[in-house]
Amino acid sequence: MIAINDNTELAVGLTIPAEIGMAEEDISTPALIIDLDAFEKNIKLMGDFIREKGIRHRAHAKTHKSADIALYQIAHGGACGICCQKVSEAEALVAAGIKDVLVSNQVVAPRQINHLAAMARQARVIVCVDDLKNVDDLSAAAVKHGVQIECLVEIDCGSGRCGVEWGEPVCQLARKIAAADGLSFSGLQAYHGAAQHVHDFHLRQAKITLAVKQVADTVEMLKDEGLECIIVGGAGTGTYYFEGTSTVYNEIQCGSYIFMDADYQRVRDASGDFISEFENSLFVYTSIMSHTKADRAICDAGLKVLSVDSGLPVIFGRNDLEFIKCADEHGVITDPNGVLKLNDKLKLIPGHCDPTCNLFDWYVGVRNGKVECLWPVTARGLSL
Repeated sequence: MIAINDNTELAVGLTIPAEIGMAEEDISTPALIIDLDAFEKNIKLMGDFIREKGIRHRAHAKTHKSADIALYQIAHGGACGICCQKVSEAEALVAAGIKDVLVSNQVVAPRQINHLAAMARQARVIVCVDDLKNVDDLSAAAVKHGVQIECLVEIDCGSGRCGVEWGEPVCQLARKIAAADGLSFSGLQAYHGAAQHVHDFHLRQAKITLAVKQVADTVEMLKDEGLECIIVGGAGTGTYYFEGTSTVYNEIQCGSYIFMDADYQRVRDASGDFISEFENSLFVYTSIMSHTKADRAICDAGLKVLSVDSGLPVIFGRNDLEFIKCADEHGVITDPNGVLKLNDKLKLIPGHCDPTCNLFDWYVGVRNGKVECLWPVTARGLSL
C-alpha cells in the first residue's frame, strides 16, 4: 500500500489524485475510487461461499491488476492464488509477492514462454494449453530454466474462443503434457466467458449445466487413463454459483465480484433481481466542468477513463440524472431540473470494470467520506 499524507512533498506534478486523510469531495477528478466497506463485504461474501462449499477461489486479477488487492484477496478472502491473462501481468504481481499464479490463457510466443518459465523460479506457475506444438515449446523452456510448469488443458465449453472440444481432444493433450519433461498435467480450464453476462437466469443456468456435463465426462475419461485433475477451474461472477455447487469444479475464478459494474446490474438471479449479494464498490469519480445548456451538464470523465464496450456508465444514486454520451475527455449528462453546479461531484458505475481499471494509475480507497489508502494499478497496461 502507498501511504501519502499532507506532509509529503511530491515533485511529479498532478499525477496522484488524492492524499491520505483528504475529504472525498476534494479528490482530483477523474479518479478511480473504491468504497472500502462495500469492497471488503464483497470479498468476505466470496470467502464465505468457498469455505461453505469446500472449493478454492483463484481470484482473477485481470479485473483489478493490483498487487495490493490480490494480496488482500489471499489474506482476507481465502483466495488460493490468482489468475492473470498475460505473462507481463503475472510477472508484475509475482514480483510484488504473489506465490501462486495461473495464466488463464495460452502462451505461445517464444519470448513470453521464456518469461513464463523464468517466473516459475519464484512462484507456482500454471498455464493453459490447447495445442500439441505448444506443449513442446513449453517443455523446452521449462527444461532450459530447470523448472516445473503446471498445465491445464482448456476446453471450449461454449465461448467459442480458446480451447479444444471436450473428450478425446482433451485426453490427447493431457497425455502429451504428462509425458513432457518439465511439465505436469494439473487438470482442466473450463471457463464459459460468454455466459457471465447472459442476463436471463434460466438461459445462463442452461449454458453452464451443459458445460458442467462436458467437463464431468472429460474428467472421467482422464481418470480412466490414470490422469488426475488436481484443478477443475473456471466460473466467473455471473455463474459462480452453478460451477461452485456442481461438485465437478473445485476452483472458481471470479474477478468482477469485488467491484461489480453497470452490466452486472442487468444480470438477473432466479427471482428476477440482479445479482444483489455483491455491491457496487468501484466508481469513476467525476466533476461537472461546464453547464452552458440549461438541461445538460458536462463532466470530466470521457472515453479516456471509461470503457463503454458494455454500455455507458450509470450515475450512482441519482435517478434524476443520466449519462448519455462520451467524447474523449468529456461526458454529457442530462440535468432536466438544472440541479448540477460547477465542481459538483458524481460517482459513475462503469459499464465494464476490467478495461476501465486499466485506464488508471491509482485506486483511491475511501471510507466514511475520507481517503484511507492509495493503491497503484500495478499491472496497468501490461498486455504482453
